[in-house]
Amino acid sequence: MRVQPVTEDVLVTRVVERVLATGARRMVVDGHPAARPERLADALGEPLRAAGRPVARVRVRDFLRPRSLRLEHGAHDPDSLLDGWIDTGALNREVLTAVGPGGAGRYLPTLRDPDTDRSTRAPYVEAPPGLVVVLDGALTLGRGLDLDLTVHLALRPATLRRVTAPADAWTLPAYERYAAESGPEAVADIVVRADDPRHLAVVVS
Repeated sequence: MRVQPVTEDVLVTRVVERVLATGARRMVVDGHPAARPERLADALGEPLRAAGRPVARVRVRDFLRPRSLRLEHGAHDPDSLLDGWIDTGALNREVLTAVGPGGAGRYLPTLRDPDTDRSTRAPYVEAPPGLVVVLDGALTLGRGLDLDLTVHLALRPATLRRVTAPADAWTLPAYERYAAESGPEAVADIVVRADDPRHLAVVVS
């Protein structure tokens, strides 16, 4: 595997160039919370808009299944975290498929407040021509989401163990299964080594 060190600004430029070159309309920045996928997703907004592509910033965490379902097997079940937390059906139906070819042409920016577990009652938003939906979240690849471009912020197993708080150690088996079964580093369109956020590197081969 060959990697190329990049600054955050260069990484943003490369992702934006990939969006523009491919015409992608639905993308995700996937990564463990410690890798701060929301930071990269947020940074894409301004340059995409400057390039003439409207942006809808959507968070996967606003499309979780109801607490009664995702915690059916307890609050610390790693298999549920991987397999049952994200409401993939709603995320596709209300956002990703909706703004894609032949879709409804409008999207729901949020579905459920992850803290209160209540509906956000957000109104639908019309999708302007050229809209790019920029998602961020963890454990998203290989879940059946309707995406055109995927970016994965990769952390080595040792890094994952180091950055995971003791109270969240129960999540580690979910990330181990995710790496083994979904292979995010193999399937993502862009893979970024993010073990040290000050020294990012793009996997080029």
